[in-house]
Amino acid sequence: MKRSSKIAVGTVASLVLGLAVYAAVAQPFGVGPGMMHGMEHGAAAGGHGPMAGATAMLTKQDAGSSADMGLVHDLVMNHSKIKRTVTHLPDGIRTVTESDDPQVAQAIKAHVASMSQRLKDGREFNIFSTTLPVLFENRDKIESVVEVTEKGSIVTRTSTDARVVAALQGHAAEVTELAQEGPVAMMRGMMSRMATRAGAGR
Repeated sequence: MKRSSKIAVGTVASLVLGLAVYAAVAQPFGVGPGMMHGMEHGAAAGGHGPMAGATAMLTKQDAGSSADMGLVHDLVMNHSKIKRTVTHLPDGIRTVTESDDPQVAQAIKAHVASMSQRLKDGREFNIFSTTLPVLFENRDKIESVVEVTEKGSIVTRTSTDARVVAALQGHAAEVTELAQEGPVAMMRGMMSRMATRAGAGR
């Protein structure tokens, strides 16, 4: 009976966690169901307001957090419009992320620019990734080249540190999963991070 009770409790906890993460992905700022406001109502207009719920627990907060989450949400919800290729280099990665949709292309450019600046400044923004902490902790070991294209961005990041190279390639794979699976991949990553944090807090 005790074992059955533990399984039941664990199942309920997983369901509650899953619902919390889904709500965080679908409505991170309380804007209601459906698509989040577009770029003209988001980062371009000064952001979406304070982050709340599960998203607020998963990343450090600063003045740009809500706008960055807005960009991530818009890209995730429009993942089917994103074309992405990743090339593994001996010392890093080269990614090409573009869209034929002008608004999505602009969101890609804005997101890449913001995250590149955050990496340079050491201001981590991380909702779903297990590799970003390694990259931010070792940002001084990373060489970055960002090329803005008409439809998005080409990013090359390299390092002489094997652990950092592995993290760069791992993060590129995480982002590709988002481009391929959208909210499903986001939810999976967020649940993994939330579970890890819950375990560390025991």
